[in-house]
Amino acid sequence: MSNRTMPRAARVMILVGALLLIAAMSLCLGSTALSVKRSLHAIIAGHNTTEYSILFDIRLPRIILGFAIGGALSLAGVILQGLFRNPLVEPYTMGISGGAALGVSLAIILRIYRSMGLLTLPFAGFIGAAIVISIIYVINIRKKTLKIQGLLLTGVMISFISSSFIMLIMAVSRTEDLHGIVFWIMGSLEEPSWFLIKVMLFTSLAGLALSYIFWKDLNALRLGEEEATHLGINTERAKRVLFVLASLLTGCAVSVGGIIGFVGLIIPHLVRMFIGSDHRALLAGSFLGGACFLIFCDTLARIIVAPSELPVGVITGILGGSFFIYALTKKGKSVV
Repeated sequence: MSNRTMPRAARVMILVGALLLIAAMSLCLGSTALSVKRSLHAIIAGHNTTEYSILFDIRLPRIILGFAIGGALSLAGVILQGLFRNPLVEPYTMGISGGAALGVSLAIILRIYRSMGLLTLPFAGFIGAAIVISIIYVINIRKKTLKIQGLLLTGVMISFISSSFIMLIMAVSRTEDLHGIVFWIMGSLEEPSWFLIKVMLFTSLAGLALSYIFWKDLNALRLGEEEATHLGINTERAKRVLFVLASLLTGCAVSVGGIIGFVGLIIPHLVRMFIGSDHRALLAGSFLGGACFLIFCDTLARIIVAPSELPVGVITGILGGSFFIYALTKKGKSVV
């Protein structure tokens, strides 16, 4: 059966199978490689083995977080690309990541985390992202009409402003604070708090479920706002809800994992080439594809220079940029 005649549901199931395979691979690979046999033995033996601790205390939380963050970023990307009808729009284009990074940078340089604990940095990142979302929304809402192009331009400018403030903070910060800011900006799935992992997982799955309420709206918006209105779509409601949904998904992902680039840009393109442009399958496919990609990149980040670890944002940047060039040069395929 060719790719053109394969049902969309079957293609989504292929992505599910790929996710399970990559997750299993990630469980076994690391600075301490575990064979499938040793992994199964550790699961059966229970809590009293080193292998069990490696699998369930170190690697499984990263896999779950990679699933949640990768899925959320890719889902936000496909929503924004459909909303703006622009294949180059991604979650970080809106300036949300810049706001989150600025919030974390301020928390680090002011050393708030020393008095408030481990949850300070994710909370500061989410507050920064929420402030940016609010500013962009308020600036571009006019007479209950959300100006789509204004959202994009405002987001880009806020991103530049945030980057400038972050560079200012880095220029005047101490060496140890500078290291913390740089490490967070590069992105990581090393999160010790199960509370944050569960919150991120719930947020991403809830966002996926909510996005399916608007799959018809996204399909119609591909034709333009005027045509979507003629088809009976409440375009203003759809634009507002979809923008806020994509922004919150991005804000949560960035506040927990840092700035992990290219997931929300390239994965929707590749999944669109594989599944098609119908958002009934594209939303779930992009979520699964983003989860696969981020878990795979995190695995590479852990093993390339083992026992040291690379920031996962470095791997997503290299692979994501390469895949994007491939998508642009692929003949006979539409990426929009």
